[in-house]
Amino acid sequence: MIGKTILHYQILEKLGEGGMGIVFLARDMKLGREVAIKFLPRQIAANAEERQRFEIEARAAAILNHPNIATVHSVEEVEGEMFIVMEYIEGRELYEIIKEIPRQPLPLEEIVEITIQIAEGLKAAHEQGIVHRDIKSNNIMVTPDGQVKITDFGLAKMQGGPRITRLGTTFGTAIYMPPERLQGAEADPRSDIWSLGVICYEMCTGKVPFRGEYEEAIFYSILNESPEPMSSVREIPPALEYVVRKCLEKDPARRYQSAGALVEDLRAYQSGELPSPPM
Repeated sequence: MIGKTILHYQILEKLGEGGMGIVFLARDMKLGREVAIKFLPRQIAANAEERQRFEIEARAAAILNHPNIATVHSVEEVEGEMFIVMEYIEGRELYEIIKEIPRQPLPLEEIVEITIQIAEGLKAAHEQGIVHRDIKSNNIMVTPDGQVKITDFGLAKMQGGPRITRLGTTFGTAIYMPPERLQGAEADPRSDIWSLGVICYEMCTGKVPFRGEYEEAIFYSILNESPEPMSSVREIPPALEYVVRKCLEKDPARRYQSAGALVEDLRAYQSGELPSPPM
């Protein structure tokens, strides 16, 4: 594939691979810019359900225009190859940054700013009726100048759109999965807020809040256990501990009900106006 030209896109190098596609860096020969191209594997493209899911990702992301969401330029199909042309983001996955925390902890100010930017992107998606459903550190890019971008709407659910999830299949990555999804409930914006809470906890501590040796043990922890206070790992202001704990409430009704409400509290925390919770 490297060096091949498809339509007016010259494939330069492979960037990564996931369950829903292979991503390459390419050059748009018409516009003279670098783009990311996500190909749906042929064996998946042959499956009507998988093709539909891929198209839903494209439609979901294409209607979103926000600085904290990776831009989708177009969807193409050539000789049986389906692909999405996306903004190329030069930067690092948040996952890579979190891996370095044991030897290089993130400043709290940076953690809060990253969390705000993710929440702002989610707010824009939720306002368009789109739930991401797979918010995790691998799907967050951070550019050298600190801009945060949400990527990969491959599991996105468009509210009111077709339901194509396989029966018996739980989408999303185990450690970020909200309890209601494990119990078979539909994802809604509060599900993404839970997953963002997991990311914020990770950034603060270098650990995930719910752990286990295998997937079932992780699910048990998510459903039944309370996370270790972040302040037991490092010094965390009570107000920030409260915000993360509220994101991780097992009952969705006790969580932030919108990403906008979460942003408001984080902004208040930044300005010193968010009071510490009662003991």
